[in-house]
Amino acid sequence: MSASGTGQDGPRFAVVGNPENRRVRLFADAVRAAGLPGPRIVAWRDVLRDGGAEFGAGETVRLDSPGEDAGVDRALRGVDGPTRVEGGARWYGRFTAAVRSLRGGVRLDDPDELAVLFDKRRCHQLLEEAGVPVPASPTSGPAAPVRGWDDVRALMGAPGMRRVFVKLAHGSSASGVLAVETAGAGRIRATTSVELSPDGLLHNSLRLRRYTGEREIATIVDALAPDGLHVERWLPKGSLHGRAADLRVVVVAGRATHAVVRTSRSPLTNLHLGGSRGDLSAAVEAAGGQWARALEICERAAACFPGTLCVGVDLLPAVGWRRFAVGEVNAFGDLLPGLTGLPGSGAEGHDTYGAQVAAVRDGRPGARQHHQHRQHHRSRNTHEAA
Repeated sequence: MSASGTGQDGPRFAVVGNPENRRVRLFADAVRAAGLPGPRIVAWRDVLRDGGAEFGAGETVRLDSPGEDAGVDRALRGVDGPTRVEGGARWYGRFTAAVRSLRGGVRLDDPDELAVLFDKRRCHQLLEEAGVPVPASPTSGPAAPVRGWDDVRALMGAPGMRRVFVKLAHGSSASGVLAVETAGAGRIRATTSVELSPDGLLHNSLRLRRYTGEREIATIVDALAPDGLHVERWLPKGSLHGRAADLRVVVVAGRATHAVVRTSRSPLTNLHLGGSRGDLSAAVEAAGGQWARALEICERAAACFPGTLCVGVDLLPAVGWRRFAVGEVNAFGDLLPGLTGLPGSGAEGHDTYGAQVAAVRDGRPGARQHHQHRQHHRSRNTHEAA
């Protein structure tokens, strides 16, 4: 991040997003609340139609999610129907090309880093190489691609891989994610939001399903495989009040500023899939003296993306809340309405968008300057998530 996009009266923001989306509205509200002129809004649909967009040298450019717009999704994914799961590889190629078609301005989201953030295999490899604890995965980096269910079945035969998450390499919001486990006597079951329709198409559903027939599970995985799959060990999570729990931690300019606990009775804690916000104070109490270390792990994960102002880190607490691993790092992981900053974060009184505006306005350094990797952590943390 650079302060060169600020003038005497503060930064002039431009936002690339879907104009009707609440993300864009909430960020614009934060800009105005800081006493700055409202941002110029550039619609993703116009970027895709026109083959790019131009920004002035004095504009600070924020990218927001292209999601929740049927027309934009259809243009990126190349399939009809906003609930369709397929088309992730096409979406990734078209989205990263659109990001690179933006010219000028001071960018808060580095195009090369976004390309890694939206590829779970590459992101997992980068975190692992930096010594950030992550679940074991046989598919990170340049590993042989997963061609279908037979490959997943073979990977699950490795030590410690009896229970795995199968994820679309370019998916988000739990789209196409399956929590797969052996159920004894060679039986398999999978929990997922994927609905397999009679015509063989895959749709995202707001209701989780449990498949116990291997043929159905194989059909789903085989249909997803052409878009690219990431497989990782399913780590047993810590719990709060009898429910599995994890955290979304937002890191702005290298500092963990906001955190929310997500709890569920299912393996998937996403709030739109029946998960619910948990008690953050209870999580802090459960972690005890390890809470500061949990936030430090999130900051180290964010430091892998020094050209990106803000990321949302999915942090997985192990049973007992004494060890932690990073499940994912999300480029657009800051939609936490009404949540104010963590004590001591410097973002007290700000929501996630206000914290970002303040960081740009104050010219704070980015993650590379704020938090240097410490090589001596690498060996210890790699073993933690093994």
